[in-house]
Amino acid sequence: MSPPVVWKTFGLFEPRIDGDESLMQLASCRFADVGMGAEVHAMTEDDLRWVLRFRPRQDSPVVLHLPRHFNLPDPQAHEQILRFADGFSSSIYGMVLHDSLDLLDHSDEYLQSAKRMDAELRKHQPGPRLFVEYAVGLEPEKFKTFFSAIADLERVSACIDIGHVSMRAAAVHFAAKHRGRDLRELKSQGPELPGLMSDVEEAVGAGRRAVIDLVSAVGALNKPMHFHLHDGHPLSTFSRFGVADHLSFFTDIPLNFTYKGRNAMGTAFGPKGLGEVIATALGAGAGELSFTLEIHPTEEQLPLGDAAPLFNRWRDKTNAEKMNHWLAVLVKNHTLLQQCLEAASRGRARN
Repeated sequence: MSPPVVWKTFGLFEPRIDGDESLMQLASCRFADVGMGAEVHAMTEDDLRWVLRFRPRQDSPVVLHLPRHFNLPDPQAHEQILRFADGFSSSIYGMVLHDSLDLLDHSDEYLQSAKRMDAELRKHQPGPRLFVEYAVGLEPEKFKTFFSAIADLERVSACIDIGHVSMRAAAVHFAAKHRGRDLRELKSQGPELPGLMSDVEEAVGAGRRAVIDLVSAVGALNKPMHFHLHDGHPLSTFSRFGVADHLSFFTDIPLNFTYKGRNAMGTAFGPKGLGEVIATALGAGAGELSFTLEIHPTEEQLPLGDAAPLFNRWRDKTNAEKMNHWLAVLVKNHTLLQQCLEAASRGRARN
């Protein structure tokens, strides 16, 4: 029988909707209710102290997403990362750092920086790991090759963002078939889209397979892995930031025409696809896994219900209800994630 896999689950935990601290208090309650850990963004130690005031429970695991401009070989970023590790070694499970083109353009320097960081982080017992996230659109094979080179490092490992990987691979697949055409151009749903739908579906499928392949390859290195989980689709227009991902796994993409008997189509993963990712992660060989639901809020609202007293001071409850809706989406996806983890764990035990 295979040894059990240890996992932790997280959700985005931050005030992405305008308002006061009541929004964070609401998030704290909703996360605590379902046992979901918090992934937070912070620029400074003071920022992190502020958000940790709302930690769902004292024992809730916390992941710190470092500022996007941090680059591993940069000495200032290196020092700031170590300050976070020094000051919060007992509070945070891990830190997420975006990868960069330096991983390719200055690969030896990036590798040496990872080794220095690992040596420094190992001085902290207990202390956080550093997870380097697939973020800038590298060829997945290059990303895997880097982690193969640092397979022996204890505290530096990979964060696989399944949305970033799948959207890039889908775009590459479609461009190869259509003379470099940008797949994102089709999201306006012009008159040519119905005739291209089979190619769009094929590209999305290629993106999903790229995720499975990368998870399997990096997981086989037997290192702890962190995941950013969210759905997406090249035709999505939901995001106010213009991105095609960071969607719930229960989303449908509306179509202005009928395709296969429907005026909508599924996203890249959906619940079934998420289950495949989770089963691959648990079966790949890594003994410790962590997963953050990195789903963005929408403009939808949900009545506050039992949380209404938190907002007695508010005259306009619109943003509070938007926050409540976002949290309900995270909770629903967290339930799905737990179901996928439990099913994959049972399957792994049988095998």
